[in-house]
Amino acid sequence: MKVKIKDIKANPNNPRVIRDEQFKKLVKSIQEFPEMLSVRKLVCTPDMIVLGGNMRLKALQSAGIKEVDVEIVDWDEQKQKEFIIKDNVSFGEWNHEQLANEWDAIELQDWGLELPVNVDVDYSEKNKEIDIDALDKQMTIKLNYTSDEYWIVKEQLSKIASTAEQAVWKLLGND
Repeated sequence: MKVKIKDIKANPNNPRVIRDEQFKKLVKSIQEFPEMLSVRKLVCTPDMIVLGGNMRLKALQSAGIKEVDVEIVDWDEQKQKEFIIKDNVSFGEWNHEQLANEWDAIELQDWGLELPVNVDVDYSEKNKEIDIDALDKQMTIKLNYTSDEYWIVKEQLSKIASTAEQAVWKLLGND
């Protein structure tokens, strides 16, 4: 059911906050992909107090949206509290390897996904087990990284060449 934004009230007991940069990303997301709102409805009490979507409500107001789809639920106070928490808990984890290989990092960041930050890391200890003298004509080198380290290495290698293999080749002094 569509409801006027001015008739919806933010939940004064909402334990979640959104910081400036994340809020700007949310507003941008809504402006660029408003169709998402029809499948990610605000969840409200019959009194139009938001149980799920308080940050979206704030972003909708900022974006100048006048109406939004809502789902009305008539739950007791305990179930409302449970919903508020469960609706905001992230049970899953991102598969950083899949994101790195199958998704565009710039798009992911534009869509609001925070990728691990670039920091200087010394990876020399991880590579000591490679015996260069024992290499065959074609070898596979396997390096183990945490998911955060993986993104950093991938980003650094992409600055050197278009593929990881080409970047390693260049780092070894070849053109």
